[in-house]
Amino acid sequence: MQKHALIKIDDKEHTFPVMTGTEGEKAIDARNLRKETGYIFYDQGYGNTGSCESSITYLDGDNGVLRHRGYTIEELAEHSDFPETAYLVIYGELPNAAQRKAFGQLLRENAAIETQMQRIFEGFPKDAPPMAMLSSIVGSLAAHYPQLATNNFEKDLQQFDLAAAMAISKIRTIGAMIYRHNKGLPFVHPKDLPFCNNFLHMMFSEPYQEYAALPEVAKALNLILLMHADHEQNCSTSTMRMVGSSGANLFTSLAAAINALSGPLHGGANTAVMQMLQSIHDENDDGTRFIEAAKGGSKSSRLMGFGHAVYRNFDPRAKIIGQACDVVLKKLGKSDPLLDIAKNLEQAALKDDYFISRKLYPNVDFYSGIIMRALGIPTNMFTVMFAIGRSPGWIANWREVASNPKGRIYRPRQIYVGPVKRAYVPLANRK
Repeated sequence: MQKHALIKIDDKEHTFPVMTGTEGEKAIDARNLRKETGYIFYDQGYGNTGSCESSITYLDGDNGVLRHRGYTIEELAEHSDFPETAYLVIYGELPNAAQRKAFGQLLRENAAIETQMQRIFEGFPKDAPPMAMLSSIVGSLAAHYPQLATNNFEKDLQQFDLAAAMAISKIRTIGAMIYRHNKGLPFVHPKDLPFCNNFLHMMFSEPYQEYAALPEVAKALNLILLMHADHEQNCSTSTMRMVGSSGANLFTSLAAAINALSGPLHGGANTAVMQMLQSIHDENDDGTRFIEAAKGGSKSSRLMGFGHAVYRNFDPRAKIIGQACDVVLKKLGKSDPLLDIAKNLEQAALKDDYFISRKLYPNVDFYSGIIMRALGIPTNMFTVMFAIGRSPGWIANWREVASNPKGRIYRPRQIYVGPVKRAYVPLANRK
């Protein structure tokens, strides 16, 4: 039996259907609210607003649950890898052997960046912000491959498999090229290697010495990307859907999502962790004084990488990647004062009642920053790594928008609080 919500406005009652998701999430279907009542809901930041129906990712922040297409993040981390999880997120099912092979082949065939595209890098200064470069170059894919970016949903969906694989593969290659451009190093061409090994090869190989990733290193990077594959309707994913709802092609929409991710309140969290650790080190502190100051409410001693805006208890990704962090640091035998400080903070947060009572546990950003530093990835590249990992989720959300025959352009409303109607004052009469 259909449930309804009763809303009373100006002594008049209105009923609206109640929607229930497959995991029991409930929402009031308010699509006709303005039409029936003249009112809208005010929800700054959309924290209580459902903007879409999606079958990609289920997130229960109260209980620390994250599932992609029904599969838990724990199972995927244990049994899957990033390319397979990317396929699952995009297409809805785990690939069979033939599908896995075909998808992998598309990724390999589309890894290289053509000479004309490489010239784009020449226009950027050596110290250009990596995310600004990434969004610009990814956006240019629409110009280089116009047959895949027609801004016509029907035509673009016909070429979707190639466009999706191209986006995932080239974002990875572009990321490696940005790193080398900023270092003043020559570009390294992709090889026939597994996804993460290929990325590390393009990042760190030299003409006189090819980089061969340790299995533990490649696995850790694979986990970082997998942990970020999708995360429901966050800022950048919602941006992807909003831009896509206008009919914009996949590459243009991806560039917009990358720009949203570049903001420090979204994709910059793991960068903020490293900046915090560096500031602690600069004060000749091993973390002890910083922790006490944080417990005392010092605004200058804010713990970054602890707690989460969505997860109220713990981030399920943090435990997985935290274990990988221990393995990598042990294998590499890294001696790094910032990593030592990070371990001190972690132990304090896991044992101190102050942090436990407030549920301030280390999150995925805390551990991913530590791993990437250990792998030699500089801090200014952290958000680029986030973008590479998140690309399957963005692509899957664009596909949902493009495939919805009843879809409409996103158009939020507002509450106007500016001046009321007034008369124009000639310049000579203005004070």
